[in-house]
Amino acid sequence: MSRQQRDALDALLRSAPRSETRPTPEEQRSGFAAAVGRPATDGVVTRRTVLGGRPALELEPAGASGRGRLLYLHGGGYVVGSPDTHAGLVGELARRAGLRAVSVDYRTAPEHPFPAAVDDGLAAYRELLATDTDPRDLVLAGDSAGGGLSIATLLAARDAGLPQPAAVVLFSPWVDLTLAGGSIRAKEDADPLFVEADLRDYADLYLGTTDPAHPLASPLFADLTGLPPLLVQVGANEVLLDDAVRLAGRAGADDVEVTLEVGPGLPHVFQHHYGRLDEADAALDRAARFLTTHLGLTGRR
Repeated sequence: MSRQQRDALDALLRSAPRSETRPTPEEQRSGFAAAVGRPATDGVVTRRTVLGGRPALELEPAGASGRGRLLYLHGGGYVVGSPDTHAGLVGELARRAGLRAVSVDYRTAPEHPFPAAVDDGLAAYRELLATDTDPRDLVLAGDSAGGGLSIATLLAARDAGLPQPAAVVLFSPWVDLTLAGGSIRAKEDADPLFVEADLRDYADLYLGTTDPAHPLASPLFADLTGLPPLLVQVGANEVLLDDAVRLAGRAGADDVEVTLEVGPGLPHVFQHHYGRLDEADAALDRAARFLTTHLGLTGRR
C-alpha cells in the first residue's frame, strides 16, 4: 500500500461512523459533512438553483463545453449527504470532463422514505429533458447510494417512456439493500468505513415497510435492458465490492455496455480523495474520459 493510500485510509478510520450508540440522523448528517465535505475546486463556479422541485447546486468549470450536461446524485445511505458535501467531488469530475453539472438535493430518510429519492431523481431528469437538454448531451453520475439512485432514476425514466442519457458513471454503487453480497461480511475487517450493521440501519430508515428487493430500491434485481453505457468503479477494500461486481454482471447479461474497475487496496468512494491519492485522480480522469467519449466531445477537448 502506498503512503498516500495509508494516509487516506487513516483519515477514513478517524471519521468512520462505527459507534456503540447510534447517533440521530441529524448527528449523522453533521458528522458526515465534517468528515467528507470538500468545497468546489478553484475555477469551478457554484450557483444555487432548483431542479425538479428540489434545491440543487450548479457547478460550472472554467472553459466548460457549450454542450454536455452532468446530473449528479450524491451518496450518503439515503440518509446523509447533500450537494454541499459533494461539491468538491462533483466539481472535480465536471472540471476534468469540461462539463456543466447540477447536483440535486433529493429528499432523504427517515423523514422521506422510499420512493421519495427516486421520485426526485426522476423529476430532475425529466425537467432537464423538458428544458431542451438533448438526451445525447446528458450524462449521469452518482456515488454509493447515489449510484444506486442513478440506476433507479433511469429505470423509472425508461418505464415512463423517456429517452436514456449518453452514459452513466457509478462510484461504489449501493444497489442491493437486501445486503446479500458476500463482501459485506468477507470485507468487513478490511473496510475502514462500514460494517453490515451500518448498512442495515441506513436501509431500514430508507425502506420503511418496502420490500428491500424492490427493483427501484435495489436495482441489482431489476431488468436493466435499455440502459446506457455504464462505468462502475469500486475499491477492493469495501463491503460493497460485490454490489458493484454483481451490477456489472447483471448489466452485461441484460445487453448493457459496462466497464468495471476494481481498485486494489482502496476504500469506499476513494474518489473523494482526489489531490491526495494518485488512484483517486487517475480514476476521476478515466471517468471524465468515459463521459466525454460517449458525449462525442473527446476529440474537441
